[in-house]
Amino acid sequence: MFKIHWFQILRSLGLEFWLPLPLLGFVFWLGCGFVMDGVLNRSQQTIRYLKVESQLAKPPNRTVLSIKPEINQLQGISRIKVKTDSPVLKELQFEFVVTELSQLEVAISQELGLPVEDVRKLMQNPTQKK
Repeated sequence: MFKIHWFQILRSLGLEFWLPLPLLGFVFWLGCGFVMDGVLNRSQQTIRYLKVESQLAKPPNRTVLSIKPEINQLQGISRIKVKTDSPVLKELQFEFVVTELSQLEVAISQELGLPVEDVRKLMQNPTQKK
């Protein structure tokens, strides 16, 4: 009889719902601890492969409008300003350790990927500083 009276009191307070909650919380905490321990102790050495294309990137298409060389004999360098029609690169600047005009034309043609004859046509009169 005493048990029946005790259960009626627990039901009136709603404790039959609240008493198992700490037990469920403890089981959940313990389970999460085991899962976290397993994840943190897992080896982090994952192998990932990167596929690389072997083709070289194409240089951007640009049309050279003019080439203006400035040769400095004292320092032994030449500064080149190249104007293009590209909306991204309006002007390019190069610096070479060449002061002779023929060697400079060859260096510019190698850098721009143009024939030497085209470089001669586009090149304005070189300014020489002594």
